[in-house]
Amino acid sequence: MLSLIILLISFLLDGILSNFLAFIPNDLSFFTPLLTLTSIVVIYPLYRKKEEKFFATIIILGLLYDLFYTNLLFFNAILFFVCGLVIKFIYKYIDYSFIKIILITVLIISIYESLTALIIIIFNLVPMTLTRLLYKISHSLLLNVIYASFWYVIVKFIPKKYKRIQIN
Repeated sequence: MLSLIILLISFLLDGILSNFLAFIPNDLSFFTPLLTLTSIVVIYPLYRKKEEKFFATIIILGLLYDLFYTNLLFFNAILFFVCGLVIKFIYKYIDYSFIKIILITVLIISIYESLTALIIIIFNLVPMTLTRLLYKISHSLLLNVIYASFWYVIVKFIPKKYKRIQIN
């Protein structure tokens, strides 16, 4: 239940913030939201024993993201699934801690933006350069790392009987 609340809040905030923050190339705000993607990093440990449910949730979330925000059916569903696989692989080898959440968030945002840029290059949609990719990644990190830190603290202070994970 907690994970669905986090995802719903993130999904709605993505829509609200993207309407108020600058999104013009070469004029990106340092607060470019990818909150839904960030929330996937935070909620994975809540699905530790239910990975099928986790992947079903993020694929549905990606489809909703496509329908409401990007109008590219299956684009974000596939990218969220790939990011979910990376998150699963990372959490297999490390534990859930504050610093690691920040590092995983940075890695997942970098992977997501890189895959998006790769697809843009493959289909020649708009001119994409390495400089533009690095610019986009760097301007996505600040808000999303703060957001991941916020949810980490919230999840950490929930009583143990309401969560399935042990947080250091």
